[in-house]
Amino acid sequence: MNFKNKKQYQEHYALVEKHINTFFPDAEINVFHEIPTLDIHLDVYHIKPKGLEFEILMTSGMSSMAMNVIDIPNESDTYKFAELMVLIPKGVDFGEVYTGENKFDWIISMVKQSAKFPHFYDTWIGVGHSIQADENMSSYSDDTAYCGCLVLPTVTFPEEFQIIKTSNGVVNIYGLFPLYKEEMLFKIENGFNEFIQFLIKNNAEEIIDFKRENYCI
Repeated sequence: MNFKNKKQYQEHYALVEKHINTFFPDAEINVFHEIPTLDIHLDVYHIKPKGLEFEILMTSGMSSMAMNVIDIPNESDTYKFAELMVLIPKGVDFGEVYTGENKFDWIISMVKQSAKFPHFYDTWIGVGHSIQADENMSSYSDDTAYCGCLVLPTVTFPEEFQIIKTSNGVVNIYGLFPLYKEEMLFKIENGFNEFIQFLIKNNAEEIIDFKRENYCI
């Protein structure tokens, strides 16, 4: 994919930062900046809100380019921009710099890989889509058995948090829910609506659970 010819929406970086500061004015925030790259400059914000029992990872840069939503028949413009987030347990230590080698760096890798996926493959992602770590469904790292993730709406934050309004259209903020291999296979074969019943039945929480049971075993 040649990214040089794609229209850039650099103003979205500032809008994402403003959005984060608006909703989490007292939070401690660290930014894992993208190293120089020829594709997408994708930063990941590590947000530590005061008074909450979880922390947040959120992308900035996925919406710097529009996704290819040509196959959406109606209201395609409302789906062309997105950023991703995950809720993580309080106190997860990534270190000061993302290297990909720390115990929990697989979470950042999952977020970054998922955010770049639609641009690399000239497609789009939205609620109900699943993304594999790789074509063989290998786990994200030796530190986890999760090998993919499901795109979901956040149930933790209000509707006004889930959309950033821009002059170019809305930027949707989606959540990621990590999946085991058997869950990925089930979702692919049976669809999103069938798999979501596992989440409802098990009262699944949005916060990543490193010891969560496999719903398909």
